[in-house]
Amino acid sequence: MLWSLVKILLFVAAIAGVTYGAGWLMESDGGVMITVAGVEYTLGPLQAVIALVALVVLCWLLFKFVSFLVAVLKFLNGDETAISRYFDRNREKKGYQALADGLLALASGEGATAIDKARKAERYLGKPELTNLLTAQAAEMSGDRKKATEVYKKLLADDSTRFVGVRGLMKQTLSEGKTDAALKLAKTAFALKPRHEETQDTLLRLQADTGDWAGARATLGAKLRHGSLPRDVHKRRDAVLALSEAKDILDEDASVEAREKAIEANKLSPDLIPAAVMAARSYISQGKARNASRLLQKTWQAQPHPDLAAAYAEIAPDEDPAARIKRFKTLIKGNKDHAESQMLMAELNIAAEDFPEARRALGDLYETDPTTRSLTIMAAIERGEGAKDAVVKGWLARALTAPRGPQWVCDKCHHIHADWAPVCENCKAFDTLAWTAPPESEVRSATGVEMLPLIVGALEDQSDDDLEDEDAPIEAEIVDEDDFAPREPDEEEENYAPEATPAVQPGFVEK
Repeated sequence: MLWSLVKILLFVAAIAGVTYGAGWLMESDGGVMITVAGVEYTLGPLQAVIALVALVVLCWLLFKFVSFLVAVLKFLNGDETAISRYFDRNREKKGYQALADGLLALASGEGATAIDKARKAERYLGKPELTNLLTAQAAEMSGDRKKATEVYKKLLADDSTRFVGVRGLMKQTLSEGKTDAALKLAKTAFALKPRHEETQDTLLRLQADTGDWAGARATLGAKLRHGSLPRDVHKRRDAVLALSEAKDILDEDASVEAREKAIEANKLSPDLIPAAVMAARSYISQGKARNASRLLQKTWQAQPHPDLAAAYAEIAPDEDPAARIKRFKTLIKGNKDHAESQMLMAELNIAAEDFPEARRALGDLYETDPTTRSLTIMAAIERGEGAKDAVVKGWLARALTAPRGPQWVCDKCHHIHADWAPVCENCKAFDTLAWTAPPESEVRSATGVEMLPLIVGALEDQSDDDLEDEDAPIEAEIVDEDDFAPREPDEEEENYAPEATPAVQPGFVEK
């Protein structure tokens, strides 16, 4: 209503201005004299202005007429759309301007404005392949998912926009958590554009999440063929997928196929610890102990790990502790100074009850790299050597508050996993788990467990003092009864009231 009133007022003001100007020109003296072919024409001020306006209009009409003649000549020359383009040129100009304004509104985060501009551009241009995409994205930004879905479905009808429509629907189903539908759409989008890297990654992630390891390996091979993945990375991730496929086969009790997949995964990536463990166990089940030993020794040199030691122990499960120590020296031969090797030999010597040798094997690891495991080993050594309970408790208390050491940690989100997995259970990233020490948190526990080593140390000192006191003779002295006899307070102590009366009786007092 207000805008209508403003427009009326502006119209009235314009009419009043024109009327005032025309009256002023009519009352003005002078004019314009034009001589044409010896004939003089005298125009008054108002007539001169009208003639000037008419001349401008005439020039504009002449320009349009010349443009139309050019279009007609092009049409006669074989250009069948020349005349239609001449008449549609103005509409196209308005349409493309509306489309540009819609894109600017979309980039600015103005979803409703972008939808209006897209509707206007569609009216002028009649090109839904351009305006529908703008409308869909603007609807998504505005939160109108229903409209966005409708527009994306319209894009499926045109071959040139089918991929865009499938990709848009795939993203919507992913955001809604519909994994099965998103996987089908991802496969369709991949079939339409196999080189599209984002579609490749999305399809690979969905296949890994749903356990389609064979399909994931095919997608990974496509990434290598199209140059979107380096060869070394492809080799590593193909090994991860082969290992995951072997695990699934093993769960289905198809042991022969599982062994083949496990050995294949280990050959693809020898430093992949779970693949090495599974391949070694497959060799053990086939009675090929030498192959299993060689495989585990090679993997241990690349990355020592407790699972490798456990698999190495399964090669000869009935051997005595001395024979096991001798055999495990071959395993750690190429990596003796690694912390895992030191702790492993210390544990084996503890099992053999050779505690001095266990201490030598551990070295100063409990000082240079104190972890829960190394400090617990020290507690076991101290116990085996007959140390006091307070000393053992002190080591266990330190182990309680020490870092846990290397674990399976996601490189992307730093989530800690109990066991290796091809996909992070927190951020769903593929092949991001590494055997490493997690970053230490700066947040301290509110339970006060950090004080346990100090408390245990105090108990240990106190226990030593108590032992010394038990061995020392008890000295006694006679206390005079007069020392505890009541007395009258003097003037300065008259207002003083003691907080407590010592409950001591006359007699013998221990020092």
